[in-house]
Amino acid sequence: MSDHIYKKIELVGSSPHGIEEAVKNAVEHAAKTVRHMRWFEVAETRGHIVDGRIDHWQVTVKIGFTLEG
Repeated sequence: MSDHIYKKIELVGSSPHGIEEAVKNAVEHAAKTVRHMRWFEVAETRGHIVDGRIDHWQVTVKIGFTLEG
């Protein structure tokens, strides 16, 4: 087993449909430019309220990936 060095980035994903989709949106968008992603953690969850109703969800996601080299 080789040693791995990881780096974390922090993103905020959003969705009008729920927390899971907000996470999915953040991870899928990151995957367009970040290689070797290995894990994620949800650090914060919040929502936006309009006229007394939930308009959309926001999640702060930390994504870990291995460094090349």
